[in-house]
Amino acid sequence: MAGFLDKAKEQAQRGLSQGKEKVGEVQAQRAGQDLVRKLGAAYYAEQHGTGSAANVQQAMAALEQHIAQHGDGALR
Repeated sequence: MAGFLDKAKEQAQRGLSQGKEKVGEVQAQRAGQDLVRKLGAAYYAEQHGTGSAANVQQAMAALEQHIAQHGDGALR
């Protein structure tokens, strides 16, 4: 009986860790998508005279930092 409980506990812990990993991936993807949106908005504003090149550079730097931490797969 103890062997069964140990296996069930191990499987539950494995499932929990996989779930946490998946949540982390989804959060990274959402953050990446938000950064891409901000970059697009900064670029659009710059092209229409209401933004600055500095804003575009800041948005690009934030996006590049995110990619360095999470890889470009986090943008999908």
